[in-house]
Amino acid sequence: MKKQANVPKPFARARDRIFIALVCVVLLSPLGGVGQVESFGNNASDSYYGNGSDDSPRVTIDRPKPVWLLIERDPRIHGLKPFQPLVDAAEPGSTLRPPPGVYSGPVDVNKPLTIEGGGAVTIDAGDKGTVMTLNANDSVVRGLRLTGSGSSHDTDDACLDVRGNRNVIEDLIADNCLFGIDLKQSSRSVVRRNHIRSKPVDLGMRGDGLRLWYSNDNLIEANEVLDSRDMVAWYSHRNVFRGNTGMRSRYSIHFMFADDNIVENNHFKDNAVGVYFMYTHGGVARGNVITHATGATGMGIGFKESSGTVIENNEIIYCGVGIGSDLSPFQPDSTIELRGNRFAYNGVAILFNSETGGNNLRDNVFEGNLTDVSYGGRSENPEKNFWEGNYWDTYQGFDANGDGFGDTPHEAYAWADQLWMEFPMASFFRSSPVLELLDFLERLAPFSSPALILRDDKPRFDKPRRERAP
Repeated sequence: MKKQANVPKPFARARDRIFIALVCVVLLSPLGGVGQVESFGNNASDSYYGNGSDDSPRVTIDRPKPVWLLIERDPRIHGLKPFQPLVDAAEPGSTLRPPPGVYSGPVDVNKPLTIEGGGAVTIDAGDKGTVMTLNANDSVVRGLRLTGSGSSHDTDDACLDVRGNRNVIEDLIADNCLFGIDLKQSSRSVVRRNHIRSKPVDLGMRGDGLRLWYSNDNLIEANEVLDSRDMVAWYSHRNVFRGNTGMRSRYSIHFMFADDNIVENNHFKDNAVGVYFMYTHGGVARGNVITHATGATGMGIGFKESSGTVIENNEIIYCGVGIGSDLSPFQPDSTIELRGNRFAYNGVAILFNSETGGNNLRDNVFEGNLTDVSYGGRSENPEKNFWEGNYWDTYQGFDANGDGFGDTPHEAYAWADQLWMEFPMASFFRSSPVLELLDFLERLAPFSSPALILRDDKPRFDKPRRERAP
């Protein structure tokens, strides 16, 4: 019989601990058997981001909402009938049509229910907390006015918190609320024809008019978001933003780690930024009208380390920067496609802050811009980006054969504008008489070789007709 080696007890205990730890790692890892979690959805992106199917377990992410006594709320609601008893008395799956009037909040809907306000029901939370919370699936909230939330960013005081799936939220008026409609872990819902306005405070102190957080496959359609902070999608994929209006806010739509979203036929005006893609992959922005994104950070559409996006048939007008791109496309061998867009009367139509290349620009219209294309610094290799069939109102060639395209390539060089490209502070004097004179002298008798910004080998000679976006 083979004699076992004596192992000191402390070492034996350490060995046992290591063995147990290894077993736990194997069982709990995504490759282990019983540790496999199957509730993250039906595709790879759902598994990666941890929120896919409607049946995935919910994670409590809201901070506890404080309970406000009636005496602590604004006196205007002290004599109002509370709305909560009507919800409590309704049967699950039924339709609640409350009598017209003004009711006091807050309201917690924790069962499938259809609430029809008919445009004649107001729920007022008296400037404390959140007005209504929808903690149910397969529900409808329609035709209400929700007003008077609190002002706390810590507890995300809102007009409506949506925490269920497959819900319909439509025809609401959400005003005098810090946040408007807040979807967290809410997928396959419809948010349609709502009118949203934040509290009348400074821009930095407002809440988001519409926010999606880990919420996928939603339809956001025909909403009006005014005087808010942002319409934002965090970790939210495959949503459709269609036919919305956004005005006098910061970001019309801000995507953060949000892939494959569609932004189409929206109208964004007087915001600091129209649409911003940050750390995203995929997605489409088409048929949008983005105007008057002005100021120090004014930008129609922006990219930050994003890839695989298509920007087509948009009108970007009167913006400080039409398209601003920073390290985009970011993923190797990916592209960003810009086609059929109109860039008109912008300070800079397209600004590349980096030279990653991979931007393909076809059939766009450039007219009336102070500068059509600019780089954050000197462009050492402008041919990294592809240009073809674009219309340039600064083109100086001819179309002798009448085929609609210029006989010679369109080339743009940096002359005096090299100065403010390399020294951004000098951009304050852009278009001033001094810089205009310097630019003229540089072209007449250049002191140094100008930098080539772009070359379009097949520029359009005639401005293409385009149908006005909705």
